[in-house]
Amino acid sequence: MSRSLHELSAVALAQQYRAGTLSPVEATQAVLDRIAKCEDKVNAMYFVTADDALETAKAAEARYRAGEPLGPMDGVPITVKDIIASAGHPTPSGTGAADLDKLETDDAPPTARVKEAGCVIVGKTTMPDLGMLSSGVSSLHGTTRNPWDLSRNTGGSSSGAGAALAAGYGPLALGTDIGGSVRLPAAACGVFAHKPSLGRVPIYPPYWGRTTGPMTRTVTDSMLLMSALTRPDARDYMCLPPADDDYAGAAPLPLKGLKIGLVRNIGIGLAPTDEVLGALDGAARAMEAAGAIVEPVDPFLVRSMLDGLDLLFRSRALGDLEKRGPEKAAKVLPFITEWAKGAEGRTAVELAEAVNQIMAMRDAAVSTTEPFDFLLLPTSPIPAYDADEPCPGSDPAKPFEHITYTAAFNQSEQPAASLNWTYTSGGLPLGIQIVGHRFDDLGVLRLMLSLEEMRPEQRPLPEL
Repeated sequence: MSRSLHELSAVALAQQYRAGTLSPVEATQAVLDRIAKCEDKVNAMYFVTADDALETAKAAEARYRAGEPLGPMDGVPITVKDIIASAGHPTPSGTGAADLDKLETDDAPPTARVKEAGCVIVGKTTMPDLGMLSSGVSSLHGTTRNPWDLSRNTGGSSSGAGAALAAGYGPLALGTDIGGSVRLPAAACGVFAHKPSLGRVPIYPPYWGRTTGPMTRTVTDSMLLMSALTRPDARDYMCLPPADDDYAGAAPLPLKGLKIGLVRNIGIGLAPTDEVLGALDGAARAMEAAGAIVEPVDPFLVRSMLDGLDLLFRSRALGDLEKRGPEKAAKVLPFITEWAKGAEGRTAVELAEAVNQIMAMRDAAVSTTEPFDFLLLPTSPIPAYDADEPCPGSDPAKPFEHITYTAAFNQSEQPAASLNWTYTSGGLPLGIQIVGHRFDDLGVLRLMLSLEEMRPEQRPLPEL
């Protein structure tokens, strides 16, 4: 079955560019046309840079004609999340309290890397206020909707990136992840995302647990992006030393003999639904059939760990609101304001204990992984929830009950990726997650290549 241009992978586009059967200008225009057709329904884009994108595509077209492309992503359309700085544009972090007249003078490292690779940036994608929700609800951008069912949430905070991929707004996207923010929208929107080991992909400004990760519709496309994103950048003082990993040329990882820890219950938060567990168990059976040794893992997180993370994030958000002043802070999503105020009156001793609990979470994640080659677990315990909810249940006292299967691995600095496995009876995507040992990003991606080949047949992109 032939595919529309907006559905093609980065690999497929580059192959046609090199063969001269398609130009970057044609592919970019197809993506821009798709955005124009669907954006009123989906609302995945903060803004679209159509003129700049077409100029970049024309330059890439000239390079292909001269036989001098910059690399395997030259001329391939990509979206960049609001919070990842791009020169000449504001970085409002999803909040109406931002100063939209303040323009960035420099590209953040991930933006710089994809520009150097020749990618065509078609625009910036939406996110919730301050990146502090796994949701598509924002005081600045409005509600971003899931292309599989417009009444459903995208997850977040890379909400627009996930929705854009599922809607056909190009094959590549950059998201960020501090507690699940590339993996959760990938699970909700039926796409792939990789959260790198902390420091593997340079970012600026760096922050505890926060990474930039590739979001794509195929694992191979994410590996292409990793080959560019992992180049060092001196601005990130948490940046890891350069590795010799050949992401773009890596082969699927054989499963025979691999020891896999199966996590059906992580210990806290929402319990996985029967359909989520059905997808997880299906993946486990497929891995066993391929020769892996799959063993159950006992729950390893406790409530105090999540409460500690919650208090740290509340305190951070409260400080942000106070620095903005009352007039601007009043424009922040009310849910975020109410949640952040939960940190008012807390003591330094309590915050220190919160940090201790986060360190305990880190220790639990690393020590649980140690006996295994990889962990297999749900990405999210639930399928996509209602589009207008800032979190399932909309309770600011319990905002993180649905991120418990992802958040620990930001604190532990481990690589983790989400791949769509199958669908609910109502047609919503169901993602599975693989977690590796610290710094083994290549291993996680190679295993995901194998799982991508083994999974049940995938459905075409939503028609919209």
